[in-house]
Amino acid sequence: MALEDTDVFTRLERFYDAVPRDAAVAEEIGGFVLFVNNGEGWPFYARPRLGGAGTPSAADVTAVRQRQRDLGVPEAFEWVHETTPDLLAVARSAGLDVLLAPLMVLENAALVPDLPLPGAAIRFLDPARPGFAADINASRAVARLGFGAPANTTTVQSGSLVVEVAGPAQRDAVPPLSDAAVVDLTRRHAAGRMLSAVVESPTAGILACGTVQRVGAVGEVAGVATLPSARRRGYASQLTASLARRTLTDGTDLVFLSAGDDDVARLYSKVGFRRIGTACIAEPAALSA
Repeated sequence: MALEDTDVFTRLERFYDAVPRDAAVAEEIGGFVLFVNNGEGWPFYARPRLGGAGTPSAADVTAVRQRQRDLGVPEAFEWVHETTPDLLAVARSAGLDVLLAPLMVLENAALVPDLPLPGAAIRFLDPARPGFAADINASRAVARLGFGAPANTTTVQSGSLVVEVAGPAQRDAVPPLSDAAVVDLTRRHAAGRMLSAVVESPTAGILACGTVQRVGAVGEVAGVATLPSARRRGYASQLTASLARRTLTDGTDLVFLSAGDDDVARLYSKVGFRRIGTACIAEPAALSA
């Protein structure tokens, strides 16, 4: 039976609040909770307090940003527009740029089947495997090149334009994560809080990566990225479908994701996801200029 959207939003709020708590210290500042990583892992964000009364104020935004600066962490905020609709105007008035990301949930019956991939195969990462650290480092390198700028490096030779697309050589040149970060990721995977998979070529290695974060019966597909040299082969779509299927098999009944923009959302809709709302991701306007 399909969940009502209002129930989905309630479950998502609980999920967002729970995800960072095994790896971060939670500080309440006005109407926000600021999650501060207590190790060397991915930095977290501030979001409206679960069950808080009313919309956080511009003064709350300013206080959180000051605390983030004091801690030397990114001035990042996240929330769901449908749950806290008035925060968008408040955040913009307080000097934040806000990315409006399509928020999508999986229609379980619409999930596409597993299909073969050209020149590659999907492999789920095993934290007990001796090569797990190398897999994680390669995956994070792919994500860095896939998401970050520059994905392409442009040079000029003899008056002509030469474009070098990031590929396996650039992936292998990315510095590895710290030992502490690898230990933390190993712990979270072994505990079932995270599930990761890669698209792997027998000749070129890891070409795409993706992760699911899980709390209870809710899972978020995140970090799906493809090495720029391996794009347009359907790797990201099939990897997303495989991650979602494994998550359902493991007992999760609500799988969701946030798409980067409407074009990406259309690709995910072909996998079996449908849009239910908007995830707001905010940072200081000066950083986006």
